[in-house]
Amino acid sequence: MMYLEHLSLMNYRNIAECDLRFSPKFNCFLGNNGMGKTNLLDAVYYLSFTKSHLNPVDSQLIRYGEEFFMMQAEYVRHGGREEIFASVKRRAKKVFKRNKVSYERMSDHIGLLPAVLVSPSDSELIEEGSDGRRRFLDTVISQYDRMYINALAMYNKALAERNALLKQEAEPDAAMMDVYEGQMAYYGDYICRRRSEFVAGFIPEFQRFYTAISGGTESVELSYVSHWQRGDLAQLLAECRMRDRILGYSTRGAHKDDMEMLLDGYPIKRAGSQGQCKSYIVALKFAQYACLRRTAGVEPLLLLDDLFDKLDAARVKRIMEIVAGEGFGQVFITDTNREHTDALLAQTGAESRIFHVENGHVI
Repeated sequence: MMYLEHLSLMNYRNIAECDLRFSPKFNCFLGNNGMGKTNLLDAVYYLSFTKSHLNPVDSQLIRYGEEFFMMQAEYVRHGGREEIFASVKRRAKKVFKRNKVSYERMSDHIGLLPAVLVSPSDSELIEEGSDGRRRFLDTVISQYDRMYINALAMYNKALAERNALLKQEAEPDAAMMDVYEGQMAYYGDYICRRRSEFVAGFIPEFQRFYTAISGGTESVELSYVSHWQRGDLAQLLAECRMRDRILGYSTRGAHKDDMEMLLDGYPIKRAGSQGQCKSYIVALKFAQYACLRRTAGVEPLLLLDDLFDKLDAARVKRIMEIVAGEGFGQVFITDTNREHTDALLAQTGAESRIFHVENGHVI
């Protein structure tokens, strides 16, 4: 069992200061748009991932006119307690501590406090290019496989070096190209294998959740697409070296992987309504949650930002029944409608706390 018990913030985005104690089950942030609800959710995300979901630049998270932000949290985890502290000062190095001890590498923290976020920006998983879908895969796998994080870093370093050679005016040194392509193939093989294994185990959970959310009225499919499936990556890179030289970038490799998303046999980007696309994304995230629960041995935190937009009442009801049921732990929800939230929480019968957010103040 794992849940966030206490959170203290100072100068985080538009939140001047707050000190909050949470329910182990449902916690709702209520308020109009732009009041700071999503910023509170983002603070919880930051404590799990050592970075913001909203802005990759730490200094831009500091409240306007202030010199620092600070956050402190207490978690119950496996019957014990974890204290997490983070602070960022302008023109200074970020501080991130677990039980008063600073991390040597931020990546060492990833996976300790697993979390799954469902947000409006997830629409890019369907609407945009393959970058977002690869990030989805990488975010999930990195939370339970530290070798995967290292393989990604090494692969991306080799990719950057190969691209630099491709772009130079002089003919690239063939021996150096061989070295970087060999590194891309070595680390790319691990990355692609782990992605392929993950998606294969992920599909049944994803389809189960989509069926539950939709009421069984539609069928969905998901498949992993990779150059790795066509043969040895080093050979593929060597074969396309001349074309890549003309284009100035690497056209083959793990950085081009994708997931094909289908609804009733057609690409959901073209065939899905707004409600079906939102249901598809929620099912993806719930399957991600189930995967992390197995690998981490605890229930991850579930962060639901503006979840109910674009969904009909029947789908919202089914989603709330799912997250209130067995297998799901602590849930954080943002909403603008108190009556709507009260009705949904009453439906679950679970313990809950409601926080009102107005202009960065939380009560």
